[in-house]
Amino acid sequence: MLKDNINDLISFMVVARERSFTRAAAQLGVSQSALSHAMRNLENRLDVRLLTRTTRNVAPTEAGEKLYQRLSPHLLEIEQEISALRDSREHPAGNIRLTAGEHAMNEILWPKLKAFMQQYPDINIEVTVDNGLTDIVDARYDAGVRLGEQVARDMIAVRIAPDMRMAVVGSPAYLEKYGVPQTPHDLQQHRCINMRLPTRGGLYAWEFEQNGEPLRVRVEGQLILNCLPQRLDAAEAGLGLAYVPDDTVREAIADGRLQHVLADWCVPFPGYYLYYPSRRQHTTAFSLLVDALRDAK
Repeated sequence: MLKDNINDLISFMVVARERSFTRAAAQLGVSQSALSHAMRNLENRLDVRLLTRTTRNVAPTEAGEKLYQRLSPHLLEIEQEISALRDSREHPAGNIRLTAGEHAMNEILWPKLKAFMQQYPDINIEVTVDNGLTDIVDARYDAGVRLGEQVARDMIAVRIAPDMRMAVVGSPAYLEKYGVPQTPHDLQQHRCINMRLPTRGGLYAWEFEQNGEPLRVRVEGQLILNCLPQRLDAAEAGLGLAYVPDDTVREAIADGRLQHVLADWCVPFPGYYLYYPSRRQHTTAFSLLVDALRDAK
């Protein structure tokens, strides 16, 4: 009943404004007979005549004119809000704060953000590169980018990258001097370039898997670096083996500057997700960003 009244009241407002069933029907996208029938049903439900009909025109009755005057400001306000919403969609603006790890920022987020910001010049974006598991709610971030396995279950997670895999790499000179490890356990006899975990301060244990069985190996070496570019450079310089995302070494592998080892032990796993609190109301700008980052695969 409420839905019928609202629809018919909107139709009445158009008829009363246009003083014509023909013009009102054209605006509403309905037939004149259907519109006339709807007005009679409305009058019957309200038990009051709202329109005076003649063969040439239609006009509000005294009761109809009072109803029209009372509803007009509300209808205008609704139309203005809808217009403002449409404008915000066409010319979105606002501020968005994100946090992401170094690799996610360089390989996934930044290439997409450059195109997004050119398309929407009034949307301002702040990104903090942080390899720790930052609490985005406490730190007042709108969203974060992390591997799927690192996203809390109470968050909305949107996939923004395909599956990825890690790689153990070394320079040809290093492998010629120290040999090629055949299993992850052999890494304990090698110089490895370590990375310290930002959350607990311990050294990261390299993760492997074969035949569905996971294996974590703690390695040792002369060098500990948290920055990915320096770990890659150190590996190319022959300072040890590095454990890095596979996509960061493809060019170096192709050029012969680095070589894969233990490739059979490095299996694919879920890649990066944009995550954010489910209870938060989001702006048009944020919704557009989510759509732009969403992985199409």
